[in-house]
Amino acid sequence: MSLADDIALLSSVPLFDDLDDDALRLIAFGAEHRHFRLGETIFRESAVADAGFVVAAGTVVLARGYDDPPKIVGAYGPGTLIGEMALITDTRRPATARAETEVDLLRIGRPLFRRLLEEYPRFTAGLEARLRDRFLQMTRQIAQMEGRFS
Repeated sequence: MSLADDIALLSSVPLFDDLDDDALRLIAFGAEHRHFRLGETIFRESAVADAGFVVAAGTVVLARGYDDPPKIVGAYGPGTLIGEMALITDTRRPATARAETEVDLLRIGRPLFRRLLEEYPRFTAGLEARLRDRFLQMTRQIAQMEGRFS
């Protein structure tokens, strides 16, 4: 993929959709291209997470648990950011990711994402607002579910 292709892909990711071309270029230039063959493991459940992955081509399946077969929690294609929380904080992978097809990914490390936050304060403010909204939504959902289990 060319730098222009990477920028176009990143602009389709909801987290990055309001970034200008300079910010997208920073990510595209610093991201690492990774290729996985059908069936290869991208990362394992409970592994330390230090990067997010944008699916450039193919399908990635996330599965939880160690049963045979594990529980599939989703399948994700081009334009999907997997491991978003790893960009922000130390965390562990909640599921195992495997290549359902031939897969091309852009790996965005936490240091690159932190540089983006430092160099683009408007993006940082928008991200803070998005995270706050998600947290409030999750809090409301938990409160609604609380009555079901009391």
